[in-house]
Amino acid sequence: MHTTRSKIYTAAHKTPTTFVMVNNEMDMRKRKKTMIIIVSILCTIILPVVAFMALSPQFGGTATKTIQNTYSQSPQYRNGKFANIGDVKMEVSGSKFWAMIKEQFNTHPNATPKKTPQIVQMDSSNMPEYNGDMRLFWFGHSSFLIQTNGKNILIDPMLGQSASPVPFVGVKRFNKQLPIDIEKLPKIDLIIISHDHYDHLDYGSITRLKDKTEAFYTPLGVGSHLVSWGVDKHRISELDWWQEIKLDKLTLACTPAQHFSGRGKWFNDQASTLWCSWVIKTPEKNIFFSGDSGYGQHFKTIGEKYGPFDLALMECGQYNELWKEIHMMPEETIQAGKDVQASVVMPIHWGGFKLAMHDWLEPITRASIAANKLEVKIISPQIGEGIILNGETPVTVKWWEASNRNLIIDINAVAKD
Repeated sequence: MHTTRSKIYTAAHKTPTTFVMVNNEMDMRKRKKTMIIIVSILCTIILPVVAFMALSPQFGGTATKTIQNTYSQSPQYRNGKFANIGDVKMEVSGSKFWAMIKEQFNTHPNATPKKTPQIVQMDSSNMPEYNGDMRLFWFGHSSFLIQTNGKNILIDPMLGQSASPVPFVGVKRFNKQLPIDIEKLPKIDLIIISHDHYDHLDYGSITRLKDKTEAFYTPLGVGSHLVSWGVDKHRISELDWWQEIKLDKLTLACTPAQHFSGRGKWFNDQASTLWCSWVIKTPEKNIFFSGDSGYGQHFKTIGEKYGPFDLALMECGQYNELWKEIHMMPEETIQAGKDVQASVVMPIHWGGFKLAMHDWLEPITRASIAANKLEVKIISPQIGEGIILNGETPVTVKWWEASNRNLIIDINAVAKD
């Protein structure tokens, strides 16, 4: 009887312990299964991203440590990054961050054109031998071909269809066709780059242009991208702000801009290369190209040092009050044109891609209103239309007005004092 009770007692007291052990084993199995699922999901997401960045050439290259060490000589290079004058930068913290997120989800029905904008087809037959007055062709956005003193110059030749590292889901060009095929362009003497963002520096365009281009001129650091794309490093010249280079009768000056840089590689390359504007000076003509920039004192400084200019190609598009530190509003574009002492201003950085939420024709419309108010001459050629600088103000038709009739623009926002 004692033995039976002992067995019953022992069994009764072992049973709860057994249940606890079984439950713990089940919990451990669940946790292990959950961890496997989490790790699998992370691997499914992270590994393709890592592989994509590692294997995709469009992200560009990185300067070697030796080259990076030379950047310390630049007044613009601080704490391992390039910086604007006065350390101006776009703030994205707090309420401003949430305002940006909200803006992305607002509807903007006229941010892209309803119909493909008309372009002028460029005649390639007379390009190789052209030796007349300075001639410019606009490809939309900020890309130009300039022919002057027997030289062919390309500025920010983004001639691809997508301003994104992921072409099939990225921002698409308004026009599927360019005014001229890259292969029909004449031999290019020099390509000038303002900064490394995708809407200004395009992998596909560079790979198609590199074998027909004599030399490349970029701000500090941007050459590393070109080298990674197969451009001979000896054909690349990197300049800091206020540095100049003379090429026969042509003078190039790398001048300040108020912007930033980065192509998103490993999510840590922001401000690893410099950004700039350019002065292009010949014995007959003086041109200013703003690159991308917020409004700042640097425009007056450039005007005092290098002006007056026969023509200023001024950024005007992809702006928003939330990031006006790095992109000018249209009214600021015209004021900046006055600051650099330009006889004529051409608003650019519009007509090619939707990179902001404003109506696609709002930049040129607001700039025209501001120019009229400030008595500044502006031109707005069609994409592909040749503009000749022969001492007279080029005559251009306001081709965009017909497309602009159905757009509604807040005049109160435009007519600021």
